[in-house]
Amino acid sequence: MEALYQNFEEQLRKTTLDFKRYLYPSINWDSRMFGIVGPRGVGKTTLVLQYIKENRSISDTLYVSMDDLYFANHTLHETADKFYKNGGKYLFIDEIHKYPEWSRTLKNLYDNYSDLKVVFTGSSILDILKGYADLSRRALVSYLQGLSFREYLQFFHGITVPVLSLQDILAHKNGDLKPVIGYPIKYFKEYLQRGYYPFGNDEDYVAHLKQIITQTMESDIPVYANMNVATGRKLLKLLAIIADSVPFKPNFSGLSKLIEVSKNNIADYFYYIEKAGMIAQLREKTESFLVVGKVEKVYLDNTNLAFCLSEKAPDTGNLRETVFFNQMRINNKIYRSDKGDFNINNLTFEVGGKSKTQKQIEGLKNAYIVKDDIEYGYQNVLPLWAFGLNY
Repeated sequence: MEALYQNFEEQLRKTTLDFKRYLYPSINWDSRMFGIVGPRGVGKTTLVLQYIKENRSISDTLYVSMDDLYFANHTLHETADKFYKNGGKYLFIDEIHKYPEWSRTLKNLYDNYSDLKVVFTGSSILDILKGYADLSRRALVSYLQGLSFREYLQFFHGITVPVLSLQDILAHKNGDLKPVIGYPIKYFKEYLQRGYYPFGNDEDYVAHLKQIITQTMESDIPVYANMNVATGRKLLKLLAIIADSVPFKPNFSGLSKLIEVSKNNIADYFYYIEKAGMIAQLREKTESFLVVGKVEKVYLDNTNLAFCLSEKAPDTGNLRETVFFNQMRINNKIYRSDKGDFNINNLTFEVGGKSKTQKQIEGLKNAYIVKDDIEYGYQNVLPLWAFGLNY
């Protein structure tokens, strides 16, 4: 246990409090048990450590990571029991999916230690979803996405601006913030390339992101789906094909031939890759929330992936649609549109460059043109960068 506390104290020492992710204030930290999940590298560990540093005492709190060598010879239940019997009240468990039978262990902790509060994080979203059935009545799970453009401005450039709701953006309230931001177009282009992940300023950024992609595709998904190594490599090939094709409507027959797998498996592969945070699927709107709409277009999850995966310069039109979809999905239900690109709350949005005309949405009510490379909007024309302030 002493080694665990030494690591815990070292992690707290390195944790700063000057910037907190959008999810931080919305979490009910007093819940008996809850989880924070999200793709690798988006800042889950830092978020947890910030809360501990700001609100908890090390005398009754313990942070552990499941990739610590300590757990090669000790069980999580044994560790939690010893911590509890020595006055422990708050247990934070990082990378929970790396621990065998983690969901059963958490269930036992919840049932056997009624006044112990447990927070866990997981990067393998698929494993968390798989094991969550045992915990659904006991724990809530929150999803953490990568940085918004608004968060990027604060984290990378020290520029603080408020969150704008969709109605704020439609009312052109982003125009009031332009003097504060200074150069929104310049910053937005930087954000598209390396601003979604908090490690975007690191010298080995590209290598780090490629490592995350490889680990997700060749390890996380295959372990979850009981795939062999060869199939894991085919998933990585499939992601590369998607990166060169997006946005597109998936042709399962064609894709199955390209990666030499059964057509019947492709839909499952797309589901796995989406849940792992590598792609996003735009669906049609359905009348019932119980029915999942048909997939109309497939995008990469975020624009940083496009620059990392593509051997050539990513298509500008694709980047525009990708960032709009990515930034707006946190606080809005977003679907494909019959005439424009996207539908949010029965509003139509057509995304393009600054020369985009009204032709695509001509005759439509409640329709907007979202333009890249403009600083201010007017009437039903809105700047693309403004939608990056939505969370």
